[in-house]
Amino acid sequence: MTHTAPAFGRYNWHIACISTRGIPYMSVIAPKRKRTAESVKVAAELHAPVERKPGHKASGLTLTEQAYAQIEEAIVTLKIPPGTAISELTLSEMTGIGRTPIREAIQRLAREHLILVLPQRGLLVPEINIKKQLKLLTTRREVERLICRSAARSASAEERVEFSRLAKAFSAVAKDNDDVSFMHADREFNELCLLAARNEFAEGAMRLMHGLSRRFWYFHYKQAADLPEMARLHAAVAKAIADGNEDAAGKALDRLIDNIETFTKASLLT
Repeated sequence: MTHTAPAFGRYNWHIACISTRGIPYMSVIAPKRKRTAESVKVAAELHAPVERKPGHKASGLTLTEQAYAQIEEAIVTLKIPPGTAISELTLSEMTGIGRTPIREAIQRLAREHLILVLPQRGLLVPEINIKKQLKLLTTRREVERLICRSAARSASAEERVEFSRLAKAFSAVAKDNDDVSFMHADREFNELCLLAARNEFAEGAMRLMHGLSRRFWYFHYKQAADLPEMARLHAAVAKAIADGNEDAAGKALDRLIDNIETFTKASLLT
């Protein structure tokens, strides 16, 4: 049975789900297209090395980073559903990126528990496990409290302006109940916290948890989450960091994680 999948990159792809030992296997069939001058140019740009200026982060992403971003987003937003078996070749065709960057992206996704590498059987997107999610939250509370308190202490003046802007953005989300805007603001907030905390070890630990947390929320929020309240709690954390108040940032973060734990447990009943 063939389904039309969301667009990846510039093209639409068709995903065929085939049963393999009881596991749905996702196979991608690329649409035929002519190699126009534009497509040749795009392909050349994709495979060109990324230029990095000393002291500055490159505005472009490496092919591995592009592959990771596309696949992670597809898994988190359930375009690749939990329980789906998939291959390196499928992911390569789906993203239009070569096998080596795909393999490197898979290794990172495996470390983040978003992909399972099955010897002799390929790759599997794991099911959502609530017990593991609660265990993750116990760890996340301690690490994220450290990050938020550190950000409140170490953020630059420019970063504090951004935290203040995000606090207002979350407040607007709470008023409008806008889930898309919340997802965008939440991702930006997470990245800014990691940057402002100036702690690469806490950052590494937190990055291992972001994807699973986002996927769980995306899967269950319409049934169990109070989006306006979640947005208000995020706004309180962002404001405390913007104000440079470490204690307030830690307490606001604890209230946020309390809410997420309640939401996670409530999802058992939906």
